[in-house]
Amino acid sequence: MPFSQEQQKQMQAQQEQIKQNIKHIKHQILVLSGKGGVGKSSIAVNLAVWLSMQSKKVGLLDVDIHGPSIPKLLNLEGSKLQGREDKIEPIIYNNTLKVMSIGFLIQDENVALIWRGPMKHNVIKQFVSEVSWGDLDYLIVDCPPGTGDEPLSIVQLLEKPDGAVIVTTPQQLAVTDVKKCITFCKQLNLPILGIIENMDGFICPHCNQKTDIFSGDGGKQMAKDFNVPFLGSIPIDSNMVPAADLGKPFIYYNNQSPTAQALNNAFEPLLRSNKQIETNNKENSKMRIAIPLFDGKLSQHFGHCEKFAVIDTDSSNSISNREDLTPPPHEPGVLPKWLGGMGVNVIIAGGMGQRAQQLFAQNGIEVVVGAPAESPENLVAAYLGKTLQSGENLCDH
Repeated sequence: MPFSQEQQKQMQAQQEQIKQNIKHIKHQILVLSGKGGVGKSSIAVNLAVWLSMQSKKVGLLDVDIHGPSIPKLLNLEGSKLQGREDKIEPIIYNNTLKVMSIGFLIQDENVALIWRGPMKHNVIKQFVSEVSWGDLDYLIVDCPPGTGDEPLSIVQLLEKPDGAVIVTTPQQLAVTDVKKCITFCKQLNLPILGIIENMDGFICPHCNQKTDIFSGDGGKQMAKDFNVPFLGSIPIDSNMVPAADLGKPFIYYNNQSPTAQALNNAFEPLLRSNKQIETNNKENSKMRIAIPLFDGKLSQHFGHCEKFAVIDTDSSNSISNREDLTPPPHEPGVLPKWLGGMGVNVIIAGGMGQRAQQLFAQNGIEVVVGAPAESPENLVAAYLGKTLQSGENLCDH
């Protein structure tokens, strides 16, 4: 069923609320893995704590709905959330780190949350739009294993995260699943900031010698195969498990150990690339907007369009270029991939079916529906100036 005009207004209001709530977060980094048990949450916690040790203002968001680990890893179990006006106050760790997790809302840790996708999406949306994050240099997002609802939701809600850090272990079994995570990022146009290979051998507590536990060199080879940065290998330390159980981030309490140094070396490139990320963000502010055309104006029925006007804008929100392109045949899934492959960020449409909207969202393209049949230049100017008036979604095919 198509969205009603009232539903469209609600969705636009929610998107605006999200933008306003996170507009003071400079950098957003997702920590992902296609495989469970690789130490992803531990990497996310240590990265967030390490950044705060560099005098950065940091938030840590746990979007693992079914298995939240962050409260345990930071010894914040039993912490109670407080509300202020229309915002939720995050839990503060060590006076420096803002933390949010579904674990703070569960009274009994033994109770399973049997939630479908829409419920998970709604609670993640609340974490993004209603938590009082304030001014942050970095928001680190710990995602559950795999490429399901939670990572898809957070990528769509944040709209333009800086990228993902992907965690694997050396053995082939883990690498096979983690490769899917890389293709997930590429399909959503989510930059890959680097791969961390965790559990790379065991450091003896007596002689500090390393013994390989897993065979293979999976993380390095995977980075090479996919042409993405390799951030480093992290060995196992016998102190890591008790540190995690006690809620003491390893890099903070064991910062002189070889493993802590390995973590430090893996995280430093992310901080060094801070200026590059800011440059990329500035470049990303240049947008590509696609508009389906019929008789030179916006087509009120998406499936009837003859051409697409693809319009580039610069960082000053001015139109820099327009190109009219003939689309490939209108078959399910073809146009979202075609436009996504050209770097389109937004599509402005008159009427568009809900399934088509979902396919565009999966390709990282924002969809605006119900726009009037005007020239592409007028529509883009209104969109950039936040004055675009959207009406009813006229079609559902």
